[in-house]
Amino acid sequence: MPTTAETAVLGASSKTWQRSYARRLMITDAAIIIGAVFGAQALRFGQTNADLYIPGVSGEGFNVAYTAVSMLFAITWLYGLRLYGSRDAKVIGSGWQEYRRVIDSSLRVFGVLTIFAFLLHVNVARGYLLLALPAGLVALVGSRWLWRRWLASERARGRFLSRVLVVGEHAKSLHIAREIHRDTSSGMVITGALTERGAGVDLLPDIPVIGDLDDAIGATGLADVDAVVYSGSDLISPAQLRQLGWDLQSRNVDLIVAAALTDVAGPRIHARPVAGLSLIHVDYPAFTGSRYATKRAFDIVVSLMSLIVLSPLFLLLALISRGDGGPSLFRQRRVGLEGRRFTMLKFRTMTIDAEDRLPDLLAASEGNGVMFKLRSDPRVTRVGQTLRRFSLDELPQLINVLRGDMSLVGPRPPLMSEVDTYEKWVERRLLVKPGITGLWQINGRSDLSWEDSVRLDLYYVENWSLTSDLAIIWRTIRVVLQKKGAY
Repeated sequence: MPTTAETAVLGASSKTWQRSYARRLMITDAAIIIGAVFGAQALRFGQTNADLYIPGVSGEGFNVAYTAVSMLFAITWLYGLRLYGSRDAKVIGSGWQEYRRVIDSSLRVFGVLTIFAFLLHVNVARGYLLLALPAGLVALVGSRWLWRRWLASERARGRFLSRVLVVGEHAKSLHIAREIHRDTSSGMVITGALTERGAGVDLLPDIPVIGDLDDAIGATGLADVDAVVYSGSDLISPAQLRQLGWDLQSRNVDLIVAAALTDVAGPRIHARPVAGLSLIHVDYPAFTGSRYATKRAFDIVVSLMSLIVLSPLFLLLALISRGDGGPSLFRQRRVGLEGRRFTMLKFRTMTIDAEDRLPDLLAASEGNGVMFKLRSDPRVTRVGQTLRRFSLDELPQLINVLRGDMSLVGPRPPLMSEVDTYEKWVERRLLVKPGITGLWQINGRSDLSWEDSVRLDLYYVENWSLTSDLAIIWRTIRVVLQKKGAY
């Protein structure tokens, strides 16, 4: 991520790049939709001039060429993407809302068209629809992902960034700044802060405090930023905050109000207007019900299919792991759902006497203070190093998933010795089944600190969804191939 000085030179106005980026998305969306719809027409009807019969009210109808129908579908689909805000500046470039809006708008458009066709007794060819929708939807989501990759590379060079000023109490602003720094995909670069302490005290090493809260109320120092993040302060009254919003509007600067709650995903937050107040209603996480039944069904299907497909690889790895005469599988007691203990399976990557040699290595641990980790562990065999590098040693945990001890995605399965050191709030990790992969796997693996590992696990526990599970599995494949943090 570029420094503040580099951003001042390279960064363009957020409004400018957002409009330019949205236009590129629109052009790509149009090309994909036209290709999907007319491609489906060509595949379904070939070179024939197929017509769609539309019955009339009096009984006599008329024919419409499928080319006209395809044009109507394409225009309606494009309008649906716009209507549901799939290219809105607030969602493009980061987060999963952009993908969700693309999927939701596409399904709704086709749903509405199908309902109209049914009500009007128009017999649209099913094969035509079944080709156009999946092909177009997959291509739309794929193109958004590719544009994200391009945007990330541009942001790494200091382009397409939003310059942000943080306003509020020093402690709250410091928390907001650290969280924004943590999320490098947000595209936000904090150029300064206004706190009650005034100028001369840096918020972070590269984030200066350029003034006090009176400067914020007077709307000074706000000309060179794209957005102001208000972290909260009792020294700024509601009337003053409202006036600040008006002043920012006149300067075409966005106002973002940071909620006091952190690590709460968007679907759990609902704005509720009451008597002119914007109240935020937060749903509590549920740990039972249909959502978790769906998760369990997904685990069973995927783990069973994976075990069948990967059975030749399992046999090969089992034979390789027994090269030194020891067993192929390593069994270890771990703690799972609600503190229940189970035997976790892995392909053995260490020497037979690894557990006996552990006490002599504890002092050299490079872990996070709770978990033992050693980059050059002398107990790891040559074959074990390769297995760990690509996480192949974790594959037998698919058996644990099928048994119900684990899930495909979840918090890291802890050792009993680790659970004994847990503070009360950390025990929330045990409210869901541990996973083969999770947020800890795609955000640093063994390089994570204990605090970050706990934070990611708790975020998953509080905000799980099937969509996020699919995203984590996809990102896990990429992380494993990159071999980052594996030792």
